[in-house]
Formats: sequence, structure tokens, C-alpha cells
Amino acid sequence: MSDTPPPTDQVQGAPHPRETPRLFGQDAAEQAFLTAFNSGRLHHGWLLTGPRGVGKATLAWRIARFLLATPDPQDGGLFAGPPPPETLQIDPDHPVAHRLLAGSDPGLAAITRSVNEKTGRMRDEIVVDDIRALNRFFGLSAADGGRRVVIVDCADEMNTSAANALLKMLEEPPARTTLLLISHRPSGLLPTIRSRCRTLRLGPLNPDDMRAALEQAGVALPGDATHLAALSAGSVGAALRLSALNGLALYTELIALLNSLPQLDRPRALALAETAAQRGGGERFDLLLDLIDTALARLARTGATGIAPTPEAANGESETLSRLSPDLPRARAWAEAASEITARSRHGRAVNLDPAALVLDTVFRMHKTATG
Repeated sequence: MSDTPPPTDQVQGAPHPRETPRLFGQDAAEQAFLTAFNSGRLHHGWLLTGPRGVGKATLAWRIARFLLATPDPQDGGLFAGPPPPETLQIDPDHPVAHRLLAGSDPGLAAITRSVNEKTGRMRDEIVVDDIRALNRFFGLSAADGGRRVVIVDCADEMNTSAANALLKMLEEPPARTTLLLISHRPSGLLPTIRSRCRTLRLGPLNPDDMRAALEQAGVALPGDATHLAALSAGSVGAALRLSALNGLALYTELIALLNSLPQLDRPRALALAETAAQRGGGERFDLLLDLIDTALARLARTGATGIAPTPEAANGESETLSRLSPDLPRARAWAEAASEITARSRHGRAVNLDPAALVLDTVFRMHKTATG
């Protein structure tokens, strides 16, 4: 087994973003960047935001490939050049595409969390030395028309010193350089960083785009992908995790358990707890806790709005949510239960509480809320 830490900018079970040929469901963001490029006034800093797993990193690599392979609109000089590009797509046989795939293009620098040389472990944050390494990159002779591209994945992980170092580069950007910052939580970035970037917001994928993206990642889905799109909130990254851990079946079982309330189906509750306690099931246990959070949030939303979320994430979900949370008082009760359950779950995980006991405790708290 290799001791090399896995890439921090790659979703487990999916190709690396540089290896992903197509981006689905984000045409508006692509077109916004393309329009800016064709105007001849391309901004130097771009903030790619949106939920996790919707294609921000894939878009960043598509933009990098496009910029390094495409001449500027004004490069034709006095003579008419080629027509403005209508897509960010670059031929896979283009030399730039080959170099990016091999990680050897001199015009690109990709910044992620790095390995601490003293401990040999992956750092929890992007440190200032990771950003300062760009100074050497900027000092090298530029290739392919002098353009350089920097991808920071993700900007949320920069510590204060790293963020301040990057801010200086955004304030005084090197010529013909484009910085692409990926952020899941842009509100947590320095306001001055946000103000010096143009934002491209990516949204959740619909079921058809979700299916296409998962098929591209090598995940074949039988039947309708609507439930998976709903449960993953339109995130391909979340959908890959659900698919790998059989999350749809787990959520369906959770809804069936909720449907038994207020008369708790104890055998079903015990079976769910045993699932969490299986040896080597740590990831599945974590997923179950996340799915419980999701179900409780959807319960609270149902009571608050008077309408169950659509589309359903499991057969019969709407009927179950509407029955258990028919009005605003019940919505408040479920929201309070969710807050308490989340806190207890985090504490239980921190002190290595038995997973089965933690799940049963959670089920009993849900039972109490349903009968209250």
C-alpha cells in the first residue's frame, strides 16, 4: 500500500477534475466566462462558488485548459483572426490537453493542501508557503503566448497568512495571469478577496444532468435518478458517496422507520443500529448520521412551508413528512430535535461512543418528538 496521501482536490470514486472531459448542468457559468473572454477584458481573479460536488473544480480545469490553448481575441492584430470561440471545450488531442492531463504544463499552478515534511501527513489547511511558491512560478518564462493560470482548490482551506499572501497577488496580479479560486463557503473568505474576484456561481444538477455526470464517472444508475438527485441536493460528489455506500437504500429504510412513528418499529430500529455497528462500517455510519440530519431538516421544512420537499428522496417520503410535520409548531419541534441530535452525535463520535448505541439514542429522540 502506498504511503502517499490521496489528492485533496479529488472526490473518492471519481476521476480527478483534470481528467473529466465534460461538465454537465453549468452552461450559464461557462457562458459567463466565455463572454468575458471574448470581450477582451478578462478579469484576473475568478471565484467559483456553489455547493460541494457540483463541478467547480471541473470548471476550473476546463477554464485553465481553454485559456492555455486559446489565443487572446486581440492577438490577431490588424488582421481578422479566427471567430470568437463558442465553447470552452478543447480537443483532447491538443498539446495543452495532453500536458494538463500529465500534470506537466508550465503555464498552470494548482494549489491544494500540502504534505507537512516534518510529519509526513497532509496538512489541514493551505499554508503561506503554498501560496508563496507561486512567486517562483510567476518568475519562470511563460509559455504558449505568455499566459499563466492558477487554481486554488479550495480557497476556504487557506489559513490567515496564506489568504493575506494571495490577496497581495490579487491586488497586484502578474501580467496575463488568471487566478481561479474554488470556494464552497465564500462568506468565510476575506471580504477583500471576494471584492477583487468576479464570481461564477454553480448550482445543483437536475436528475438528467446528474445521471450524465455519474455515467461519465463510471457509475451506472438503474432506473430513475430523481431520488439520488434529491438526496444529494444535486451534488455529483455527494451522489458518488451515496452510490458507493448504498445510501439510497439506507435512506429508504430510515423513511420507513419514521413512517412507523409514533408507534416505533423496534425490530427495524435495531436493524438500523446493527448496520451502523458493522465492522469496517465507519463511513457507512457517518453517512447514516448525515442522512438522519437530512431527514430531520426535510421534516422541519415540511412543517414550516406546509409542503413536503420535491422531488422525493425515497418512495413515500412526502406522505411520511407531511404526517409527522403538518404545521409550524411541529416544524419547530423537529428543528429543535435536529439541533439536539446533531450535537449529541458529534459528541458521541468524539468520545467513540458505540455506534449502535448512538443510533438507538437518536431513534428514541425522534420517537419522543413524534409523540410530543
